[in-house]
Amino acid sequence: MTEVLSNRLAALQAHLTLLARTRRGIEKEGLRVDPQGGLALTPHPQALGAALTHARITTDYSESLLELITGTHTDVDALLEELTEIHRYVAQTLQDELVWNHSMPARLPPEPDIPIGWYGTSNTGMLKHVYRRGLAERYGKTMQCIAGLHYNFSLDDALWEQLELPGATAQERRSAGYIALIRNFTRYSWLLMYLFGASPAISRGLLAQADAQLQPLDAHTLYLPYATSLRMSDLGYQNKAQSKLKLGYNDLRSFLSRLYEAVTQPWPAYERIGTHRDGQWIQLNANLLQIENEYYSSIRPKRSTGRCERPITALAARGVQYVEVRCLDIDPYSPIGISAQTARFMDAFLLHCALEDSPLFPEDGHCNESPQNFARVVREGRRPGLTLSRGGAQVPLADWGRELLAGIGASAALLDRAYGTQAYGQAVAAQAGKLDDPQATPSARILAQLREQGQSFHAVTLAASQAHAQALRAEPLPAARLAAYREMAEQSLREQAALEAGDTIGFDEYVARYHAALENPSKGPCTASG
Repeated sequence: MTEVLSNRLAALQAHLTLLARTRRGIEKEGLRVDPQGGLALTPHPQALGAALTHARITTDYSESLLELITGTHTDVDALLEELTEIHRYVAQTLQDELVWNHSMPARLPPEPDIPIGWYGTSNTGMLKHVYRRGLAERYGKTMQCIAGLHYNFSLDDALWEQLELPGATAQERRSAGYIALIRNFTRYSWLLMYLFGASPAISRGLLAQADAQLQPLDAHTLYLPYATSLRMSDLGYQNKAQSKLKLGYNDLRSFLSRLYEAVTQPWPAYERIGTHRDGQWIQLNANLLQIENEYYSSIRPKRSTGRCERPITALAARGVQYVEVRCLDIDPYSPIGISAQTARFMDAFLLHCALEDSPLFPEDGHCNESPQNFARVVREGRRPGLTLSRGGAQVPLADWGRELLAGIGASAALLDRAYGTQAYGQAVAAQAGKLDDPQATPSARILAQLREQGQSFHAVTLAASQAHAQALRAEPLPAARLAAYREMAEQSLREQAALEAGDTIGFDEYVARYHAALENPSKGPCTASG
């Protein structure tokens, strides 16, 4: 244990009430599919409300890709209770459709037939829709149908004040703390892929480039024998333009400045596409990124924004509010895509990243070693004897993993004391077995199941999704909660209608104003180095 970590753990012993105010939330994606597991081509069900304005039930890229969003909670049990309740409402509402409970898609139709998310005719809704048109032009629709689970995490603002962080103000110190957390997350997130990666196989023909890179498991399934998460590999969200984008994490200002350049700098390939075709908008601009959210990363610094406020502007003005972890696969063994054990491990892991010493990266703010380790683990994390690079030396994955679990365990013990439980320590201890026996990992279990059952990835996942739907439907929501969800849906439809009726300018002008609202972060308040 480093001196920094030891000192910070000791300092927080006197502030357990602040630690118990830790907040977490979940955004869980899942494709709507028909009873045969084919992509549902129906519109977003009206009974689920308006995807534009519903706080809990929306869509991500596709009209068929649900995104279920919890509020923020100071307790894991309450968090998962709400996520379960949302799943139950959705399962009972869909009737003839299912939520595909896996990160890799169901059988998809030809790309032209994959429906892009529709959010109504308001300027706000059309901005979201046109952005998605741009994603289709840049990356293809199939890639946008890959699903994941985002874990949002924040420490109480007052807790950051106990960690002796750089900065002249509490806002600067808080942002420096979150940026330091992100640096350590970048160093250690390969461990999450090993422990929780759950996408070692895909359906044949899903991705054109995959056939040459993967091996056949059966006539309908492709895989890599030691892969943990093909979703997070170079088969997933990757892009030649974005591969050149290196956003440093040494301080918030430099991160935002580079992101600002990406959303304002034209990219030749996208200029050739243009912003219009046949008189219709097909992308918001021809820049490297249309908007900030197009930057694909395993973790993001976040700040709640007002209507039409740009994330860069909000972060520069008010600092980091929380982090969004984006690399978790859907847990196919859980009806809600994540277990309580995993959620508690995430809390302990992220707390460890916040408390551990976090040296700055090289001058460009980017560490090449960490993405290489991450890429290696997602493709061959269970390979016997696999080593990773740490400070230029090769270290066995299992040895480094055990060292990390010891540090994470210390943070788990602190959380146990703060919450009056033993569940955090148990959640961390449960992961040690996966380092001792790679066959205990979710990715290995999935491959073993496919082989034992002699069925394709599609057939096994469809059966599991059907079983999860039946389990969720078997516990109807209490009448009061059902009525509350129905009212939320009706209210969201009213709010969307009000937005559509309230527009006073045309869409072209709205887009121009949206882009003009972006402020250069180098000219405003930001944060000290991490």
